[in-house]
Amino acid sequence: MSSDRTIERLLRQQAALARFGSFAFVETDLQKILVEAARVCAESLGVPFCKICRYRPDQNDLLIVAGFGWKPDVVGHVISRADETSTQGRAFVTGEPVILEDIRENDSYELPAFYTEHGIVSTADVLVKGSGEPFGVLEVDCTARQSFDEHDINFLTGFANVVAEAVGTAERTATLQSTLVELKRLAGEKDVLAAELQHRVRNNLQLIYGMLVREIELPKSDTREGLRGIARRVMSLARIYDHLLGHGLVQTIDFGAYLESLCLSLQDFQDKTEFEIDLICETEPMALGLDAVTALGITVTEITSNAYLHAFPSRPGSIRVVLTRKEHTGLLTISDDGIGFAPQTTSKRHGLGLVRRLIEQEQGTAELNSEHGTVWTLTFPVPGPQLASSPEIALH
Repeated sequence: MSSDRTIERLLRQQAALARFGSFAFVETDLQKILVEAARVCAESLGVPFCKICRYRPDQNDLLIVAGFGWKPDVVGHVISRADETSTQGRAFVTGEPVILEDIRENDSYELPAFYTEHGIVSTADVLVKGSGEPFGVLEVDCTARQSFDEHDINFLTGFANVVAEAVGTAERTATLQSTLVELKRLAGEKDVLAAELQHRVRNNLQLIYGMLVREIELPKSDTREGLRGIARRVMSLARIYDHLLGHGLVQTIDFGAYLESLCLSLQDFQDKTEFEIDLICETEPMALGLDAVTALGITVTEITSNAYLHAFPSRPGSIRVVLTRKEHTGLLTISDDGIGFAPQTTSKRHGLGLVRRLIEQEQGTAELNSEHGTVWTLTFPVPGPQLASSPEIALH
């Protein structure tokens, strides 16, 4: 080939490479980029076939992801293992160009069966590097014996480098777009949750207001203990918001973790007694909605506080709070080994009515047994899967 024709071919190839680069760095569809790369590369070298193979780490093979000139069933075909048994694999593992001028004289490499069907005689492979792990291999194929010279290999290598950069850009763009979509979704979800939180705060403040109004109606001698009861309920609500805000405004709370935190706080709201009372809390992770956590939290506060006040008038004892789950039903047991519970039907603040109302509100049940100490057995519906168990904690 004359020097003028060589220069003309090189200029034509460089122009094609520049046009492809402009296209690839604007296009966001990776498959379109690869298909166009195969076409431009083949036409620039004047060969009838080109293919781009992507490396698959899990399978350690090379998969044809785009091609030009091949029959339709070739794309999507695994061409070879990513090792030195094939021209593609050797180019991939060594990073060096591999040229096979005449496959009829080949005795070193395994060749795909469809080469014969397409009349392939010559082939050349170069690595598509990428910024991290290599993307794969770029290969051109010809139906006649072809001596790929230094200019051809330089063009192929340069073209493969542009493909690698375009692939990296497309993948980063896709990741960014996916991230932006997710951020937009999360922002919308946070707006909804913030509105729900405002609604729940308003409802719970109304609950506290109702407690205070009822307290005003009680005899004056009862005011101190009544206010202490309201303080305990407010504390149980505060713990809910600690967990809610601490996890970034989520729709559910781990009721097991919340219950452990609540039991720790309940100890601080009790009067010091002559006898030691242990509070033991055993839970497992359990995701519940905010309404259920609110109702159950106040329920535990009422029952536990009542046990502190009345179960151990003349001796030490223990209170146990146990949370378990069986399929879609939660089981909450609050028991003590005290003197037993005798509900006072004339009292306006013993909490029995409140407990039953709160459990019924959550479509649950409440059973009381006071034959040996006092045992409250509460059941309630639980959606969703269960996580790993939490350890037992004991409070003194």
